Amino acid sequence: MPRGARVKSRSRVYHVMLRGANKQEIFHDDEDCMTFLETVEKYKIKSEMEVFAWCLMNNHVHLLLKEE
Repeated sequence: MPRGARVKSRSRVYHVMLRGANKQEIFHDDEDCMTFLETVEKYKIKSEMEVFAWCLMNNHVHLLLKEE
């Protein structure tokens, strides 16, 4: 059964979690982390979103974002 559509937040603040397939590592070293953060920064500017917080683990990421 497919998942239902997500409800838009009135506050426009979202907790986003990304995880590697089968909980595999997605960051192997500090360079991988920096590349990811540079990509987030690029799209933060492009989409005018706010990034309140992030937590990068070797196999997953947490982001606290606000869409504009």
